[in-house]
Amino acid sequence: MAKKNKQLKVTQIRSTIGSLKNHKACVKGLGIRRMHHTVIVEDTPENRGMINKAIHLLEVEEV
Repeated sequence: MAKKNKQLKVTQIRSTIGSLKNHKACVKGLGIRRMHHTVIVEDTPENRGMINKAIHLLEVEEV
């Protein structure tokens, strides 16, 4: 039986204008393109790291 990976629903709630370059890069790396855009990503340490870097711009829910 395959183990089901957890997923996270990530939504951008604040603008990246005026943010640091690495915060913008993390938001882009998650696949978010614009304000209020929502993506579903795997719950991996890499994705958690990007989310934690720019958590002030994002809203996160477990799916």
